[in-house]
Amino acid sequence: METLLAERLLCAPGRHIRYTVICLRPAVGPLADRLRAAGLAVVDLSGGPRALLYARLARTVRALRPDVVNLHSPIPAVALRLTIGLRRPRPVLLSTVHSTRYRRPTMLLDRLTRRLDDHTVAVSPQVARSATVHGARAVSTRVHGVDLAAQRAFAAGAAAVRAEHGITASDFLVVHVANFRAQKNHRHLIRAAARVTAANPAVRFLLAGSGPLQPAVAADLALHRLGDRVRILGPVPRAGRLIAAADLLVLASHYEGLPVVVMEALAAGVPVVSTAVGGIPDLVRDGHNGLLVPPGSPAALAAAILAAAEPRTHRRLREGAARSAGDVDIARTAEWFEELYARHA
Repeated sequence: METLLAERLLCAPGRHIRYTVICLRPAVGPLADRLRAAGLAVVDLSGGPRALLYARLARTVRALRPDVVNLHSPIPAVALRLTIGLRRPRPVLLSTVHSTRYRRPTMLLDRLTRRLDDHTVAVSPQVARSATVHGARAVSTRVHGVDLAAQRAFAAGAAAVRAEHGITASDFLVVHVANFRAQKNHRHLIRAAARVTAANPAVRFLLAGSGPLQPAVAADLALHRLGDRVRILGPVPRAGRLIAAADLLVLASHYEGLPVVVMEALAAGVPVVSTAVGGIPDLVRDGHNGLLVPPGSPAALAAAILAAAEPRTHRRLREGAARSAGDVDIARTAEWFEELYARHA
């Protein structure tokens, strides 16, 4: 959520809009630094007493006297609706909804106050269909996307990235970028990789990410004796650069929202093989810019990867991915939001 917002604001035309970003969590520090470096105002509320956080948030917003408040998280949204939204005059309240589910108490509070918003934006068709927007006065759907120009630049330098990792021109590179957590289903990915590399020795897998299950995944790799055909890279800065160097992005997740990595792949013209979960089918069209399989089947995932590696199929899927790049251009989304702000302000 925070990354998508920061990338959108960094692309915003800002011709007649002055942005102030209020940060509530210390983890977003690096993103806040990028926004400050780009000349945006940032207010950091993460350092004070947690018990007074939302009172300080309300005071800060009142002091800023904004024309529009764009909310991005349900509990801060509830706090501001009740403290700012009930006053007159008040700023326009817009909520951007990034998730298809919250915890039950959060969902209840959010729903009880949601009609105080003037407009709601869902970040994917899947979110627009979910209970997290039920009761909203007006809902628009807008996929945020990624920095299209950056991904295309990364794609132009793909050969150098491949060389860094010992991937040759004759290798078919499959990249998986995801934290090592149960949701991402690395175990089925490893089983699928074992089938794929046995059938096509030219396929190589690079796994990027970090998380508590990384040692277990490493042990699973050793058990399957996959050698250097499947390698764990750990956390990779600027993962979009690695994705743009791939022949294929793969995801084996049990569930998802709308992963940024899928948008980065399509922006770079890289096709996707994924489980058909969450919002992924809203972007990955089976047989056009990727292949979709049911979750929980290593055999189906392996068959799809092998099919995507077949030269004629891969060429067709890559062309489809390149044609899909405009669907995930965050610069277009930045312009769209500025038009939305102007329409309501």
